[in-house]
Amino acid sequence: MKSEIHPNYGEAVIRCACGHEVHTRSTRKEMHVNTCSSCHPFFTGQAKFIDTEGRVDRFKKRFAEGMY
Repeated sequence: MKSEIHPNYGEAVIRCACGHEVHTRSTRKEMHVNTCSSCHPFFTGQAKFIDTEGRVDRFKKRFAEGMY
């Protein structure tokens, strides 16, 4: 195996805009992200799923008619 061709893999800190920090290992020492699992609406339970154009209602209506 060739020596000195692999990047340095060491401790890294990932910082979110909300202030949350994650300590991990990477080839980069420091990373900045806009959202993380502690502030993203999907992971915090604040996300709202919107039924656009009544797709769920049309699906239920279509299969309630006895397609099978």
